[in-house]
Amino acid sequence: MTVQQAEALALHHFGKALQAHELSGERDRNFRMVGPDGDQYLLKIANPAEAAEIVDLQTGVLNHIKSRAPDFPVQHPVATLNGSYHTSIVLDDGRSSTLRMLTYLPGLPLVQSPRTRKQRQALGRCLAQLDKALEGFSHPAAKHDLMWNVSAAHRLKGMFESIPDLSRRSLIQRFMDEYEANTLPQLEAMREQVIHNDFNLGNVMVNPDQTDEVAAVIDFGDAICGPLVGEIATAAAYQLADADDPLLYAAEMIGAYNEVLPLEPAERAVLLDLVAARLVITVLITAWRAARYPENRTYIMRNNGLAWAGLEHIDGLSRDEAHRQLLQFCLNGDDQ
Repeated sequence: MTVQQAEALALHHFGKALQAHELSGERDRNFRMVGPDGDQYLLKIANPAEAAEIVDLQTGVLNHIKSRAPDFPVQHPVATLNGSYHTSIVLDDGRSSTLRMLTYLPGLPLVQSPRTRKQRQALGRCLAQLDKALEGFSHPAAKHDLMWNVSAAHRLKGMFESIPDLSRRSLIQRFMDEYEANTLPQLEAMREQVIHNDFNLGNVMVNPDQTDEVAAVIDFGDAICGPLVGEIATAAAYQLADADDPLLYAAEMIGAYNEVLPLEPAERAVLLDLVAARLVITVLITAWRAARYPENRTYIMRNNGLAWAGLEHIDGLSRDEAHRQLLQFCLNGDDQ
């Protein structure tokens, strides 16, 4: 898909004469579209392997948030000339794809921003507000099969061979054994709803002039119905730091989340295990994909190093100490 083709699609399906600028992405082809008056949009051409109902799930999520929390900083779907929020197109190679357009929210990617405690607390509160806005949303595709799902980490055991280092493979095996034996059986009793499921440093934008303020939450491509606690566990896994106290930053986010959307005792009890599960998922999937798509290796492996560092740090602590560190800003009598 070229920029010229993207511009032609925008004009034909949305009636907008826009200039296309290519953006990076893991699965979709994305273009920032700019109008003569400065208006900006995001044009998304779904990977042909992406089922149309999954794209519809993402659109439904955004429209639900717009109706429940109209001021929450997410993109809004833009209707085509015939009034639908997505349309089928045929690519040059004959495959079908789904085309859609969203409003564009400017901001500084969190990964490029200075990091502060105030910012991490803002992230936690923002994520909790997002989950409150998503409460009650349902969709036929919400329980789709997704590898990036902390409640199904055990299904990735076949990827162990993608880890060439035997000591690291052994580390992954220990975490997986603990997850299957003790964590997985508890998840069915947890609160469940549709969640963003990928609140990472690339999917949050902050205000360039005030980087402690969240400007946008983007990319609902991994949205899924799963345990609510999996949302904050996934987000916390991306806050682990290369520092003397790697769990502190995650703990600050968790504490702020808990202030807005309190975690239940059973959820707090498995939070550490689900953070570890997300780290395991990250190192397995990224290694597996990078071997198959070496041309996109840099993008795929961007979170691999910190994920390994997080696993190794947690492995070096007793379970009680790691649990205490992670929940230090939301402990109560149930956790002592």
